[in-house]
Amino acid sequence: MKFTFYGHACFVIETGGKKFLFDPFISGNELAKDIDINSIEADYILVSHGHGDHVADLVSIAKRTGALVIAAYEIVEWVQKQGITNAHPMNFGPFNFDFGKLHFLPAWHSSVMPDGVYGGNPGGFLMHGAERKFYYSGDTCLMMDMQLIPRYAKLDFAILPVGGNFTMDADDAIIASDFIQCNKIIGIHFDTFGYIKIDHEKTKEKFKAAGKELILPKIGESIEL
Repeated sequence: MKFTFYGHACFVIETGGKKFLFDPFISGNELAKDIDINSIEADYILVSHGHGDHVADLVSIAKRTGALVIAAYEIVEWVQKQGITNAHPMNFGPFNFDFGKLHFLPAWHSSVMPDGVYGGNPGGFLMHGAERKFYYSGDTCLMMDMQLIPRYAKLDFAILPVGGNFTMDADDAIIASDFIQCNKIIGIHFDTFGYIKIDHEKTKEKFKAAGKELILPKIGESIEL
C-alpha cells in the first residue's frame, strides 16, 4: 500500500491496484504549487466535506479521470450539477463497494460548498477492504465517537489533522489515537495557512513521548505502508 501526499488534506492511497484520492485541494495551495494536477490519477475520489480547501479540484479531476466520487448526499447532488454522473451518495453508515466495506463516519466540523450551497454533514472514512485497514478522520475536533472505531476494525494506521484552530491539534490527536487504538499516525492539515503552522520536530516529539509514531509527509512524497 502506498500513500502519496499532495498537501493540506489531499492524498492518494494506492491499494489493490486502485487509486483512492481524498479531498482534492491543490489549486490555491501555494505550498503545492509544484504539483501537476493533471498528473494525478484516481479510480475513486472520497470527499470528507464541502469546504474549498477540500474540493477545489474535485470537479476537474473527476471529469478527467472518470473516478467514482464518494461523498455525503448533498455533495454528490452538487457535483452532479457540475456534470459529474459517476457518483455515490452516502450518509453516516457502511456500504460494501467493489473494493470492500467503507464506513462514512461523523466528524465535528462544518460543511458548505465553495458557492455557498449546503454541503451536508462533514465526516471521515474507515476503509475495511484495503490491504491494511485505516481511518481518515476528515476535519474534526477530538470527539468521543472515535472510541467506536476499535469496535469496527483494528487499524494499521490512521490519518489525522494536527494543525489545530480548525481541527484537532497534536495534543488532541494523541488522545484521538488512544481512542481509536492506533499508534501509527499520518499527520495532515498543517502549515497551509498561518493559523495552522506547526513546529514539526516538537510535534513529532510529543507523539514519541506518548509511545506513538507520527509521520509528517512532505508535499509530493510517497510512503510505503
